[in-house]
Amino acid sequence: MRMSVMDVGANAVRLVVVDAEDGVPLPVHTAKWKVRLSEQVGPSGVIPEESVGQLVSAVSAAAATARRWGSAEPLAFATTVVRSAPNRIDVLRSIDEETGVRLCTLPGEVEAELTFLGARRWMGWRAGPLALFDIGGGSLEVAFGRGRLPDYVASLPLGARRLTREFFDGEDPPSEQSVKELRRKVRHQLRDVAARIRWEGPRTAVATSRTFQQLARLGGAAPGRHGPFTTRQLSRSELRECRDRLAALPASERARLPGVSAPRAVQSLAGAIVGHTAMKLTGVKTVTICPWAIREGVLLRHMEDGGAWWAEVSGRETLTTTQPAVEPMALRIAALQN
Repeated sequence: MRMSVMDVGANAVRLVVVDAEDGVPLPVHTAKWKVRLSEQVGPSGVIPEESVGQLVSAVSAAAATARRWGSAEPLAFATTVVRSAPNRIDVLRSIDEETGVRLCTLPGEVEAELTFLGARRWMGWRAGPLALFDIGGGSLEVAFGRGRLPDYVASLPLGARRLTREFFDGEDPPSEQSVKELRRKVRHQLRDVAARIRWEGPRTAVATSRTFQQLARLGGAAPGRHGPFTTRQLSRSELRECRDRLAALPASERARLPGVSAPRAVQSLAGAIVGHTAMKLTGVKTVTICPWAIREGVLLRHMEDGGAWWAEVSGRETLTTTQPAVEPMALRIAALQN
């Protein structure tokens, strides 16, 4: 049996096709289509008509690719850039009408839950009580749990792209004052979440997302060509050095550093500030970079719990309302936080 998951993010539409016969999502094909929404969406968050057309083309191509590889209809979701767009409903309707793909948006807390599941399966039970950090373009997800799913989740508006636009717009490199103001905001936003993680006392901490992967590479971790089974870690002291190094350079020079891609060079400093502050406030000294994240979490949840949960998720986002998607699941997760 083959399954696939489609992830519409700020920079690309990504597709993963897997064999799922033995309860493990083994990838057989991966592909991505660049859309660069992060560069095209302005401060208002509205997705321009031209960008919607690019999304439609990319989603259509991804769905066709999934069919060619023998997959059932992809489990398709969009992250923060679409979820927070004022014209989100129109965007989803256009994609549905033009491609037949029912794209849903997931609340940040649900993203955290699914990412935690992927990380837990990768790390295994010997990791013990597990803390998770995931820095996206628009939000930071934090989770903690002792079992298969997290006991505590939080989603904060501390994404690398969002903060870069808010604090460093027009500054390259940013001023020392702007960096201080950003660090102050991140500390304030993270205060309560960090206190909960410290209180829980995780045995292991993991980090997912391209932001953490690139920061780990800059800090000396093995490059991606060494494969996913190579252990990669990032210490708080290494991340502090990365943060200070990035702060001194314009984006064009950051892009020449090991692991820093040109599209993410502009937001790499904000990502480093968020990551270092999160580790410092939670008392985490080292994170393990986990290659499994939300896409694997979606696949695992579908494989382990069946299609009913995804039907609830994907069916809750209607094309005639602006209510948040997945209301029952979001409320359940909110209850876990209290």
